[in-house]
Parts: sequence; structure tokens; C-alpha cells
Amino acid sequence: MTAAEAARAFDAISLGTEIQRRIGVKTSRDEPLARFTTMRVGGPADLFAVAHNAFELRALVKFVRSRGIPHVVLGRGSDVVIADLGVRGLVIQVRAEGTDVTDDRLVAEAGVPMARAATVTQTAGLSGLEFGLAIPGTVGGAVWANAGAHESDVRAILDSALVMTADGSEKRLDPEGLALGYRDSRLKHPPASAGGAETGGTADGGDTAGAAHTAEVVVTATFRLVPATPDEIRERLDEIRHWRQAHQPLGIPSAGSFFRNPPDDSAGRLIEAAGLKGSRVGGASVSEKHANFLINDRKGTPTDVRTLGEQVRATVARQFGVELEPEVVFVGDWGRDWDRGGKP
Repeated sequence: MTAAEAARAFDAISLGTEIQRRIGVKTSRDEPLARFTTMRVGGPADLFAVAHNAFELRALVKFVRSRGIPHVVLGRGSDVVIADLGVRGLVIQVRAEGTDVTDDRLVAEAGVPMARAATVTQTAGLSGLEFGLAIPGTVGGAVWANAGAHESDVRAILDSALVMTADGSEKRLDPEGLALGYRDSRLKHPPASAGGAETGGTADGGDTAGAAHTAEVVVTATFRLVPATPDEIRERLDEIRHWRQAHQPLGIPSAGSFFRNPPDDSAGRLIEAAGLKGSRVGGASVSEKHANFLINDRKGTPTDVRTLGEQVRATVARQFGVELEPEVVFVGDWGRDWDRGGKP
């Protein structure tokens, strides 16, 4: 059954009943998704379920895969813009948030917020995850996108990730096995035959999918850290916190950094040099504080955000000859209003 055929055959009521009976997870129909994203935009999910632990995550993913049901795995909803029309099929929100610290290793389930991982390891006297304070997504999304900030990234500290593969088996993959690159991993590039629509967790830090389909889902990640005193780590966390307060539009809905940095340059610098700070489409605008943040400051819509992003891309390309690539992922049913190039 193709994804389109599965969507047409989708019966949210009977599917929700079966999920609760077989897995013990409650579901909701036509669940508005805006509140589950950091941009605070997006239409409803046909069906919505929360995975509170790794067992429920595994069970839900296997259940929908076995039935060919379209699905999206969502973390904290950063690095994502969900369509006005919402998402067809099942949206699985990952709230599996278990952690374990042993020696110099942190094992974290996919739904652990990266900011919490930073504070957990600070308390344990382990350094290396401080940059996680600046990542708005989850561990799963951070691995999916090789999230990074403040001169570090996931690849630099990741020992391995436990990944559920397309056939339902699980593999433990190191950074090379995950093909971690600049804001990239093999999880973002599934084979063409991959079914469904899911992500490993961000754009938290790729906490999403939709436009990006993947056959593999992060279940847990193990980070390799180094001992340091809690006071030393706290000082670094304070530096990062103060930098963010000074340079980023905290407290205003956004998806985080909207574009990837081009080689040897920064998207924010190019956007600012193009005179685009403060530019607006509807309720979305380019932040005056950091040009690579598109913010939802006036109750904008997903179309406002995406249209503004395309206008920014076109202006930068025209002025500087640089094609900015979105770091965010566009999820859900964008319909025929958007062609393959992402233009209305």
C-alpha cells in the first residue's frame, strides 16, 4: 500500500482504539499541532499519540509501519514548520526522557531535551554537553540533525546511538555509521523505498519530518564526556545563557536557526547585509536581534513563515549569488500551493 492509499484508507477512530487496546497508549483525533512546535504554527494531526518511554516509541512505530500508515515522529518541534492543513496519518510525539550517567557516559532516551541533558551532566561533573543548552530540541532530533552550537556539535561527543531500522531491528551506530556531517546525518537520507513519513526527533535540532522521510528512528544516544567540576561547567553554561540572551530573540516563537550556514560564511550575516532585518510577511518577520531567526511575533501562519523564508532566500541569492538552504523542515500537507521548489 502506498502512502497516498494508506492516507485515503485511514480510519482515525478505529486506529486509535486499536492502539490503546494493543499498546496501552491513548490517542486524540484532529489534535492541533501548533502548541507542540517552537514556531507555534501548524494545523491538526489526523491522529496524535505520545510515547512516554522507549517501549512505547518502539511499539507505536512498529504498529504503524506494519500497517503502512503515514506517520511523523516529532520531538519538541524545533527546526520544523507544520503546514496549515496539518499532518495526515499519525503523529507520534516523543517524550521518552530517561537518563543514566555511568562513569563518563550519559545514556539519554530520544525525548530528553538537550538543555536538560546539559544540566544533568553538569550535576554529575561531566563536561562536553554544555552547548546543548543552546539547542531547543531533543536528543533524538539532535542526533538526526547533528545539532551544534558554540563551536561544538553532537558528532564531537557522541559515542553511539541506538537506532530502530526500517525492518524493525535495532542497530548501535557510531558517528561514522550515522554519517554525521554539518547539520546532517544518514537519518535524513533514507532509501527511496522507505515508507511512511517520520524523523528521528528537531529539528528539535531537527525534531521532525514530513518533507524529510526516514526509515530509521533514534531510540537512545550515548554521549562520551570528560570530568570537570560542577562550578567550571556552571560557568560555561552561564556564558552560553548570557550570549543567547544578548544575541537571540528568546521568548518569541521561532524554529531556531532557519537556514544552514553556507561554507565560510553565516546565513545571519548575509541576511542582515541584504537589509532584511525586520522584513515581514503577515505575522512572521525576520528578527531584528538575529537575522537567521524568522519569528512568529504577530500570530502568523505557516504560509506566512514559509513565504517569508522564500523571499529571504531569493533576495540573498539575487544580491550575493548564494543559495541559502533551509535548516528547518517543512512538515505535513502543504498541498498544491507549493511546487517542488518550495514556492507558492
